[in-house]
Amino acid sequence: MDVTHLAAVDSTRAARVLSQVRSARLAGQPARVAPRPVIERSWERMMRSGVDPDHDVRADPLPREEVQRRRETSVLRHVLPVLREGLLTAADVAHHIMVVADEDGRVLWREGSPPVLRRADGLGFELGADWREDVVGTNGLGTPAVVRRPVQVFASEHFVRSQAGWTCAGAPLTDPRDGRLLGVVDVSGPLETMHPATLSWVGSVAKLAEARLREMHTESLERLRAVAAPVLARLGGRALVVDRDGWTAAVSGMPYARRVALPKSLSAGPRWLPALGLCSVEPLAGGWLLRVADDDPGRPGPARIVLDLRRARRWSVEVLGGAGSWTRELSPRHAELLYLLAVYRSGRSASGLAGDVFGDPARTVTVRAEMSRVRRYLGAFLEHRPYRFTEAAEVEVLLPDDPRDLLPHSTAPAVSGQRRSPAAP
Repeated sequence: MDVTHLAAVDSTRAARVLSQVRSARLAGQPARVAPRPVIERSWERMMRSGVDPDHDVRADPLPREEVQRRRETSVLRHVLPVLREGLLTAADVAHHIMVVADEDGRVLWREGSPPVLRRADGLGFELGADWREDVVGTNGLGTPAVVRRPVQVFASEHFVRSQAGWTCAGAPLTDPRDGRLLGVVDVSGPLETMHPATLSWVGSVAKLAEARLREMHTESLERLRAVAAPVLARLGGRALVVDRDGWTAAVSGMPYARRVALPKSLSAGPRWLPALGLCSVEPLAGGWLLRVADDDPGRPGPARIVLDLRRARRWSVEVLGGAGSWTRELSPRHAELLYLLAVYRSGRSASGLAGDVFGDPARTVTVRAEMSRVRRYLGAFLEHRPYRFTEAAEVEVLLPDDPRDLLPHSTAPAVSGQRRSPAAP
């Protein structure tokens, strides 16, 4: 069933059909029609996590002071003008509200139609509220954060019954520098305000907001480049200046690299860095000066690599070894690739990984591009032809308690297979 089309033609009938579908699924009975895959997978997660479909479970909203603190420290404050310009005018006319939540699912901004805002208060859809999927069920803020793509949730596609009178369309907002989830923007309103184009509209505005963040990053690199030029002019040997996230502003005596992988917490002094080896790290305004030691072999000794996939939206890789330890948060795609390399320790070719991830062995160009990015921070511990972890690397994978919660965003065939019958990496 095309829920979007049916709802646009007859929202009352669509809501009635979805209510029947939801009731049947919760009772473990066959439904007249199948729910959309993104909704069905979300419902399965809710049933496993114990969310009560018939009762609201609301976490206490954050105090006003904490909401304000999070607003002032969130990168999302820089793109609020873009979101408002793209969404608010039409949302108000259409009796919608715009809601922006941070990466923890906490509502930080909420604007739009005053009558709809008052109705939202009755659902606990208020400032500081926690709208993570595993707290309040399938919804337009929590579900896009889990699956990392825009999602529309209509009527009884919401898992909790009290939300069935609403329609929501949300899109994740990610940091273009590292792919990290920053939050979600959502447009919500009463059931009768549903429109089939809402999801595309919200997703497009979210992309405009991310484009603004890219512009801001480019501007900050230009400022750092002005600081770096006279510093590098006085130095001999290999050196480069990077921002706090490892993006290169200037280099001297070595090939240009767009980005250098940095540990999560970097401090001044001698440090071993992936792809560079032993470096002298010195702070600069807005970044770091990295001076590469010419006598360093550039490759660490044996190391333990911990791939932590236990929490959705918080995947990470930690490297522990004699050259020091560091942690890096992973993008959804890199989490998939590293997990598959941990499962297949003997290695995978580019075509093999393309089949694993996309179901299409021909998509090797995309795989090679992503693996090139992975090798920027794990290159010392990865081989290629085929891609695999080095024999010196001891790899540990931390998995969710329930295998079905493994990388919930992923539609990769190989990951889906592991959810059904997980291997022991």
